[in-house]
Amino acid sequence: MSTWMGYVKLYALTVPVFFAVDMVWLGLVAKTFYRTRLGNLLRPDVNWPAALAFYFIYIAGILIFAVVPNLDHGSLGRCLLWGALFGFFTYATYDLTNLATLKGWPASVAIVDILWGVVLCTAVSASSYAIGRWLG
Repeated sequence: MSTWMGYVKLYALTVPVFFAVDMVWLGLVAKTFYRTRLGNLLRPDVNWPAALAFYFIYIAGILIFAVVPNLDHGSLGRCLLWGALFGFFTYATYDLTNLATLKGWPASVAIVDILWGVVLCTAVSASSYAIGRWLG
């Protein structure tokens, strides 16, 4: 993939994948997990502009650091590794900073969330890699 339009298409097709995977996790699978452990820290409503800014920036990060370089080399394995590492380092940064600085941030949330970051970014990297190969 070498054209800007190809990267734009890849990004546009990766966005719904990321949203679908993360919304299943946040809205169904782990909803009670976070609510019971972070209830006093959670807002009653989501700040959607901030959430969307995070998602759009984060998806670009997955593409830049995990998917695109490995599409160029034709290496799904390396894409999965870099996706997993991207998820680990970014989620660890967030969760361990919260654990270090916020009163009441549970260690169980940090551990589960970091593991989720690895799973999420690996899954999205794999999907985006497949999309990129399909796009040519």
